[in-house]
Amino acid sequence: MLTLISGAVQDRSARGIAAAVSRLITAGRLPAGIRLPTVRSVATELGVSPTTVSEAWRNLILAGAIQTRGRSGTFVSGPLPPRERLRYTQLSGVNVTLPKDLSTGVPDPALLPDLSGALRRIGDGRWAGSYLDDPVLPELESVLRERWPYPPERLTVVDGAMDALDRIAGATLRFGDHVLVENPAFAPLLDLLQAVGATVIGVPLDAAGLDPGALRQMLREYRPVALFLQPRAQNPTGTSMDPDRARALAEILLHAPSLLVVEDDHAGDIATAPPVSIGTHLPGRTVHVASFSKSHGPDLRLAAVGGPAHVIDAVCDRRLLGPGWSSRLLQGVLLDLLTDRRVIAQVAAARETYAARRAALLAVLHARGVQATAADGINMWMTVPDQQNAMVALAAHGVAAAPGAPFCVGPLPDDHLRITAGLVAGGYDDLAGVLASAAYQASRGSGRRGQGHPRGWR
Repeated sequence: MLTLISGAVQDRSARGIAAAVSRLITAGRLPAGIRLPTVRSVATELGVSPTTVSEAWRNLILAGAIQTRGRSGTFVSGPLPPRERLRYTQLSGVNVTLPKDLSTGVPDPALLPDLSGALRRIGDGRWAGSYLDDPVLPELESVLRERWPYPPERLTVVDGAMDALDRIAGATLRFGDHVLVENPAFAPLLDLLQAVGATVIGVPLDAAGLDPGALRQMLREYRPVALFLQPRAQNPTGTSMDPDRARALAEILLHAPSLLVVEDDHAGDIATAPPVSIGTHLPGRTVHVASFSKSHGPDLRLAAVGGPAHVIDAVCDRRLLGPGWSSRLLQGVLLDLLTDRRVIAQVAAARETYAARRAALLAVLHARGVQATAADGINMWMTVPDQQNAMVALAAHGVAAAPGAPFCVGPLPDDHLRITAGLVAGGYDDLAGVLASAAYQASRGSGRRGQGHPRGWR
């Protein structure tokens, strides 16, 4: 096995060793369950220091490709973590269907615009074109550019925000790259970055977005190649970056000229905060993703991606070997929705409704002494003394919430739950009683005092 590994390694840096071993695992030449040679023996075989091999092994462990078993040694776990270890699969928190499922993070279907009119208007075949046509309808691109927070060098359309993030990561990241994300961050993004072998570092948030001091420190310490963030209605906390914070972060990022900024504006037109982007200050290094799932419909499966040509062209070129383009029929539907005055009014009304729901639920929770934030979007980030006890207590009342742990890159001072406040259309007092009771029972279970008593969920 030593000969196999040494023969695959061309670059004897920690990153190169990790990449070579990862390729062997993916190709099946190092099958799952096989024990790897010791760090010292690999170092001797390659003629490098044990510290270099240890760092390579650490990157592979963080990527889920290998695992340590104490004194038994280090073993191949496979190129990807098992499904049950993915953060995304942990978000429901329970394995049964409950009457009030607030774990989903999806928009209220009743607040989405009706697509039937748009489908009738554009379903006459006008968008049926050639395989050689531009991947984005020219009329849609024109509308998107008018809405963009800064002038993008290139712009394309892909199949939703996660498709955009996946393709950007594939085009720009290498195994072992250090990548900065928000902490807490969107759980599926963390799964994605782990799958490509990135070493993920969390940057703490405050009420205006990423903490500038922490960002500055992590740039010095880790020399990351990319920063992924959500500029508005951050999932799960609801935090939105303000223009002053965007400017401050851009000034810090000037000192990391090779770092790429990737912004996921997932909430889009239902966010109450105005559009904001670091790309206003660093357009040549910022890729901005604009999603329409929350505002116009998840099944549209569309998101726009704009930014520097070398990134967007790489994404488009790779798509030519797969789907080629996103449905021009659906692009026509989106164009119709974005230019229909009635739909624009409906989306604006949905934005106000979500804001009212967040405010109403927060008010009654705060009155009961429950700590929670929901500044924007459809989610609420609620502090609890013990996550598991709180979820069990909620389930007893027929309410499901998403656990906070899958969103966290590293430990936070408190446990949390993510509540989809946008789905709560009434009964705020009763729900607040249930949520407060869950916090109370969790506190009691962990030996800490809590507040609030249930009046029952109706």
